[in-house]
Amino acid sequence: MRRIIVAILSLFFCVSAHAASIISDTEIESVIGELIAPITAAANIPHANIRIVDDDNFNAFAMGGTDIYIYTGLLTRVRTPNALRAVVAHELGHTIGGHMAQMSARMETEMKRTMIIQALGVGLMLAGGNPSLGAGALVGASGIARQSMLSFSRDEERVADNMGFDLMVRAGYNPNGFIDVFNQMNDMTAVIESKINPNAINHPLTSERLKNMREKLATGDIKNKKFKSDDAGTVRRYDMVRAKLVGYLDTDSRIKTLYPNSDKSDAAIYARAIANMRFGNLNGAAVGTRTLIARNPKNPYFYELLGDLEYRFGHYDDAIAAYTRATELRPNSPMVDVAHALVLVERRADGDISRAIELCKRAILHDESPIAYWVLARAYGSDDGRADWAMAEYYRMQNKPDKSREYARRAKSRLKPDSPEYIKSDDILKTTK
Repeated sequence: MRRIIVAILSLFFCVSAHAASIISDTEIESVIGELIAPITAAANIPHANIRIVDDDNFNAFAMGGTDIYIYTGLLTRVRTPNALRAVVAHELGHTIGGHMAQMSARMETEMKRTMIIQALGVGLMLAGGNPSLGAGALVGASGIARQSMLSFSRDEERVADNMGFDLMVRAGYNPNGFIDVFNQMNDMTAVIESKINPNAINHPLTSERLKNMREKLATGDIKNKKFKSDDAGTVRRYDMVRAKLVGYLDTDSRIKTLYPNSDKSDAAIYARAIANMRFGNLNGAAVGTRTLIARNPKNPYFYELLGDLEYRFGHYDDAIAAYTRATELRPNSPMVDVAHALVLVERRADGDISRAIELCKRAILHDESPIAYWVLARAYGSDDGRADWAMAEYYRMQNKPDKSREYARRAKSRLKPDSPEYIKSDDILKTTK
């Protein structure tokens, strides 16, 4: 059991959801949410849900609602808060432009047109008795639709760039963040883009997008406008998030390249401490973590890391004390609550199980996650039907409907019909397909 929980803790902030690995981490979500809040406010989105996707691609997207998905590959490469705001502003440009609905409507239109052209091709075959007469129409139909969709997509990207630019200005931030992002993209794609047909891709060439933004920045009303700048604290918090992601997700060699031992900054120590814990150098991780706490005694996330370390050392009491201090400094930290509950479940002193259940329920109310249900099930124990309900919820969030229904049926067979968990299990069976 202890080996299982250690493995869970080592990847604690990564959980699977909808076929993607979504990072659930209070520090990352809080810092990124704070950075982009002025942009979402400018887009009239009062509260955006930040979803961090564990994927090394340089990418982000919005689904047309309040969910904004940002890839770790982008976060670890985009160097400034303002460049990140530009990325989000572009994605929100798609949202407020209604591009998802427009794309769907355009696809339907192109599908109908393709069917008409293909029907004509079949008609020619039948009329002439020669299959070659209609073959061109059949082949050409899909090609016409594809080129039309690519052109439409490129136009939408241009519109989203322009709308994102306007959102940055409206929020009071310098839209030259787009220049930073496009320069980075150009470094990555210039060689490839120089060899491809610009009409065969769904985005405009990065060089075109750079030119467009430079022209917009050169206009008098923008060039002479005063914009907000990020203070040292904001930049530092963003740097810490990037260091955390690198420490948890990158290779040992890349971590050492990005944050060598000669770098004594908090971000570098943070990345190395996390990497040391991840690769089994617990003493090295402890030295780094305690250095960070000595420098920043009111940072809750350093106590969270200390809690993870103390647990790995087998110091349950010290781990619980560290998690408790973390939540004192930063209330409503669902992932800290779940980590805290996990250690309580294993320690099993008087009152530990009831406290673990309380912490899991609090975490679920604040920010529902699969791992919170997983720990809650273990707190209830295998003899309790509520554990079956918790596992049904866990598999529901993991997008595994068959397993979810299996546990929901098991929960109903063991629980009283008027209990909340029975009713929730019944809801799962009614709504999960």
